[in-house]
Amino acid sequence: MAFRIITDSASDIPRSVIEEYGLHVIPTPVTIEGTDYFDGSTIFPEEFYRIQSEGKDIKTYHISQYMFEENFRPFAERGDEVLYICFSTGIAGTFQAANLALQEIREEFPDFQMIIVDSKCASIGFGLVVERLLTMQKNGAPKEMIIEAAYFFCEHMEHSVTVQELDYLFKGGRLSRTSFLAGSMLDIKPIIIIDEKGSLKAVEKVRGWKKAQKRILDMVGEKGSNLEKQVVGVCYGTDRESAEYLAGQLKEKYHVKDVLMAQVGCAIGAHTGPGILAVVYLNKTMERYERYL
Repeated sequence: MAFRIITDSASDIPRSVIEEYGLHVIPTPVTIEGTDYFDGSTIFPEEFYRIQSEGKDIKTYHISQYMFEENFRPFAERGDEVLYICFSTGIAGTFQAANLALQEIREEFPDFQMIIVDSKCASIGFGLVVERLLTMQKNGAPKEMIIEAAYFFCEHMEHSVTVQELDYLFKGGRLSRTSFLAGSMLDIKPIIIIDEKGSLKAVEKVRGWKKAQKRILDMVGEKGSNLEKQVVGVCYGTDRESAEYLAGQLKEKYHVKDVLMAQVGCAIGAHTGPGILAVVYLNKTMERYERYL
């Protein structure tokens, strides 16, 4: 029997982390021109953004109860204990479907121990949570502390996000036609956060891509805590150059411990387009966890 930490592909957790820890990642489904694909399993970011640029019809839906049952069953059969960090309920129905699946699995395996945490995070926001928990586990942190830390990291994870193109937010109903037209004409870039409910929320507007990058960097300094002791996350769609610029600035300006770089996959990229750029970081740290990080 083992204690296993798992997640889903909306975490955009880098392949290097998956391979290092043997991490189980449940793939998020995406439908392209009527055909189902699975993020990180049968379709990957580079191919996805190429297809998206061709204007093909793309729809996403959350992982179904049946898919969760198929992914949970092997752990139950082995008698493993599982901690699943899942995509925010403020954005998708993942948490509810996972809990329904767990109820069904426990009909068959009543002793199956599993905790499902609604991360209230998106993309590398909860990917970073998972990476930090895996690091703690590798360094000998007790199971109870890892579970406690999971809730703490999710509660205190900040997201500073911007997007280059407004088209995808408009098409997805997250932007009015008036705001879309005016914003496109004036080169307006939204500054987006994940609020306390785990939902995407535009909080500011700036003009120009460089100013948008500067603003999300400034937010790290305004909200981040003990940044020199933190590993922070940076994610991007296709603009790796800008992501690397942000990573360099985070090290130079805030002396962060390290940067976890990730490419955004289908679950988020379908709704933001290829021009997404974000930094994730903690607004509070806990000294008792740091000895394992």
